[in-house]
Amino acid sequence: MSEEMSTVKENKMGVMPMNKLLINMALPMMISMLVQAFYNIVDSIFVARIEDSSGKAGTAALSALGMAFPFQMLLMAFATGMCVGVNAILSKALGERDGETAQKAANNGVFLSICNYILFLFVGIFLSRSLIASQKGTGLTLEYGTQYLTIVCCGSIGIYAQFIFERLLQSTGKTIFTMFTQMTGAVINIILDPILIFGMFGLPELKVAGAALATIIGQICAGILAFFLNRKYNEDVTVDLHGFRPDWGIIRRVYVVGLPSIIMQAIGSVMTFSMNRILTGLNEASVAVFTVYFKLQSIFFMPVFGLNNGMVPILAFNYGARKRGRMMKVIKLSMFYAFCLLLIGFALFELIPETLLRIFDTGDASLIELGVPALRIIAFHYLLAWFCIIGGTVFQALGNGLYSLIVSVARQLVVLIPVAYVLAKIGGLDLIWWCFPIAELMSLCVTCFFLLRIYKNVIKPIPE
Repeated sequence: MSEEMSTVKENKMGVMPMNKLLINMALPMMISMLVQAFYNIVDSIFVARIEDSSGKAGTAALSALGMAFPFQMLLMAFATGMCVGVNAILSKALGERDGETAQKAANNGVFLSICNYILFLFVGIFLSRSLIASQKGTGLTLEYGTQYLTIVCCGSIGIYAQFIFERLLQSTGKTIFTMFTQMTGAVINIILDPILIFGMFGLPELKVAGAALATIIGQICAGILAFFLNRKYNEDVTVDLHGFRPDWGIIRRVYVVGLPSIIMQAIGSVMTFSMNRILTGLNEASVAVFTVYFKLQSIFFMPVFGLNNGMVPILAFNYGARKRGRMMKVIKLSMFYAFCLLLIGFALFELIPETLLRIFDTGDASLIELGVPALRIIAFHYLLAWFCIIGGTVFQALGNGLYSLIVSVARQLVVLIPVAYVLAKIGGLDLIWWCFPIAELMSLCVTCFFLLRIYKNVIKPIPE
């Protein structure tokens, strides 16, 4: 016990200078998530060049990916939210020198990952076609979307394994290993994409199904690597399911923290689903524009999410250790870095939108015609989103995920979708994209209100 307490006492999250610590914790994840963003873009670049039966490329394949995306988001929501809960409990337990709780959080996290996979396996087998058709997908878009969603859901064991074992490494400060696992998955995906999509080296041409297979193979490889890195290098927690029985107390705590994150991302899935339906009614090619926008924004948002992943264990650890000064430092530094990243995104979307869109050369001029004004309008929400993203992460890390849930519901369901519907009726595609900046402005106001409450009730009472 004394050896364990000594190890925890010297944990770098409690003693290392904060800027150095945040960079040390977050930079590997930011890099690996940036690589993931690039492989998502590469995936779509190849998909955009898939030809139909007439030998012409078009927007059908991109639209199919866009219609599968809400349900991919839902799959990821279950993984991310559960891992947020495990991460927060495990890091807080280490900060409080409670090794037993940390171990239970790890084992129950693996158990929950298996349960989530079984759920989406059934979704993939039985519901994929109906889910694409519900967004008014027809013809090639329906066929491609069904293929992609079925494969991604049925092969989701890879992403669930990758997420939980990466979070165990992150929670104990070993973030450098997560960079290796995520980059491994990304590189494998990038290599396999053209081979499986276009049928190279004697393999059959699988088109959109090939893109889905490349994705799940990369995820499975990353999950396997993350498992072995935990076994070899993670001495703080050891996953052992021999004789395991679910600890319902730990599971309840995981979802008390993580359920708001699940619901928030599920709300994002509902928002995307609803936007797809609205856009299909205006111009089916606009769904492809919406899909391309999400791919491009990931270049800037994924590193911010990597920054968040580095911030959470630091904030949770120092909250458990009752170190207010270090808590405030990591919040302020995270906001500064997030602002810089999204300011770059805003500048590029405003200055070179056509160049960005031409990366996805479908041969359909409507992608450029509709996409340039869309990117320039949507980009304005970047100027506000950095604050809202970091604020929401602070709520979750300090056990107040309900605040994040309220902000997300208000932004995406109460404001964004109704505003999008009204703007579509008033001005069609010329106005609809303004729903994003309008919703983000509301999100900023509510986030500020809750951050002040968190500071007054949670952070300020902690002695210096």
